[in-house]
Amino acid sequence: MCGIVGYSGHEDCVDLLVDGLRRLEYRGYDSAGVAVMGPDGQVSVVRSLGKLSVLAKDLVGKDLKGHVGIGHTRWATHGGPSESNAHPHKVGRVTLVHNGIVENHLELKDELTAKGRRFQSETDTEILAHLIDEKLEEGAEPVAAIRAALAEVRGTWGLAMVIEGVTEAEGRVFCAKNSSPLIVGLGEEASLVASDIPALLVHTRRMIFLEDGDVAALDADGVTIWDGDGHSVERPVRSIDWSPMMAEKEGFKHFMLKEIHEQPRAVSDTLLGRILVEHGDVNLNGLKLDPSELGRVFIVACGTSYHAGLVGKFLIERLARIPVEVDLGSEFRYRDPLIGPGDVMVAISQSGETADTLAAVRTAKEKGATVVAIANVIDSQIPRTSDACIYTHAGPEIGVASTKAFTTQLVALVCLAVYLGRRNGRLSDARGRELLQGLAQIPAQMHRIIERAPELQVLARRYANKSDFLYLGRGINYPIALEGALKLKEISYIHAEGYPAGEMKHGPIALIDENLPVVSLMPSGPGYDKMLNNIEEVRARNGMVLAVATEGDKRVGSLADDLFLIPDVLPELQPLLAVVPLQLLAYYVADYKGTDVDQPRNLAKSVTVE
Repeated sequence: MCGIVGYSGHEDCVDLLVDGLRRLEYRGYDSAGVAVMGPDGQVSVVRSLGKLSVLAKDLVGKDLKGHVGIGHTRWATHGGPSESNAHPHKVGRVTLVHNGIVENHLELKDELTAKGRRFQSETDTEILAHLIDEKLEEGAEPVAAIRAALAEVRGTWGLAMVIEGVTEAEGRVFCAKNSSPLIVGLGEEASLVASDIPALLVHTRRMIFLEDGDVAALDADGVTIWDGDGHSVERPVRSIDWSPMMAEKEGFKHFMLKEIHEQPRAVSDTLLGRILVEHGDVNLNGLKLDPSELGRVFIVACGTSYHAGLVGKFLIERLARIPVEVDLGSEFRYRDPLIGPGDVMVAISQSGETADTLAAVRTAKEKGATVVAIANVIDSQIPRTSDACIYTHAGPEIGVASTKAFTTQLVALVCLAVYLGRRNGRLSDARGRELLQGLAQIPAQMHRIIERAPELQVLARRYANKSDFLYLGRGINYPIALEGALKLKEISYIHAEGYPAGEMKHGPIALIDENLPVVSLMPSGPGYDKMLNNIEEVRARNGMVLAVATEGDKRVGSLADDLFLIPDVLPELQPLLAVVPLQLLAYYVADYKGTDVDQPRNLAKSVTVE
């Protein structure tokens, strides 16, 4: 999500650091900063709120000269966007940047405060700087200090840092990795580190991918790596043969395919700092809603976000027992809606700029309702106009057809439903823990599905020449049938319709013949037996059935022409997994047909006009 760059060599590195961060802009950020160690061994830091263009202006006139430095672009998690919360953080002799999360930051902060340490930011990252500085004060050498400090931390980290006032640290950048990517670049008389390949590619194609537990020291002569046990190790050097555009796509043929593969990471990033599994509760960054004072919840969105809203209705009504209405943004304000004080509007928009949804937000505000936004772009118009915002952390989504933005919206809605249910007493501790434990497993389960993408590539070739598709689902998976149909029509230009399966006999069944593929969403749980009946009806009319079902299902295989199995999860979480094979199917059909997958005709990524 955030971007890290670091350099040790023989060049003045400020411009190099900013250029590296610019190559990582696609990851998304709200602030940026650099730190450079000067010839005198002192470290200077410049940080700015906003885009890299602001940082570049703030650097003008600053005499930041030095051959060793680090840079960072931050997307706010702990603490809102501000200069004081931006990275790098400097504490004593330690200046560092960090991707990840410190799960035990509250207890560590209490311990450090009791020792007299004072904090200048709201971030969990500053705690890491204090811990390492503390170990240095106790006499530890830099690598030992880093390892000892991180031994006290629970969480994830990709760290890069410079240390002043210590002989062993002169001219060096130190880094450490745990579940957050860090890549070392081996240049000519220089070493670099970054959170992603594009920042390094202009300098070198020889790269080392650090492993979890690694600590590394970089200087102009090369890199030394220690593993999690403190032993010096050699990691393989890989040669990356990518063009700059391929680097941005990380080797994927299209941005959409890359973004489908990014969903496990995007979901993990959206969950960071939010789910409190042991308490069966969530932390929504200061959101203050009293469910006992709520009338109704209105969810308003457009396109794919509208389908997320339909899932949200099931979630909030099931977990919090609060009535929910779901509206298209383009329809809401024109129907003279009965919304007012005591009601809450949840406005969902990937870009945060969707014109119809923004108009609905303004209407709700005029009528006295509270508005909570769910958006992916910090400080965009809808969050600014709303009373509160739950930000998704999908990172920039380049492909017009939304994938990772949609699944992170679903995650935000699960969290909102749990939040409301825990606060009005309708959701027990035990049930909350069950849901959040399941939610924490979703990224790994998504990854398992994505690893089986070749199966869907084969199915896509089988179905790509069909002119029409029907998608069926029930209950919480009915909106996923709508989303699957939308993905197919958006990028392959094949006519596709999503329907609640119980409505099939009320019209769509007339379309079924041997040329109509029917994609049936039928994971285990409520509605499964009725879905079996529906596909029996399809088969009786010679229709083709592609079923998405649960692993271990012994009944559907004999009825479906083709079958794709997903992991068994709680019904409330099934949409997060069921949508992934539909995204991949749509992608491979479109790619086989040769359409412009990332920029389909007549569509725009952000619809900022009515």
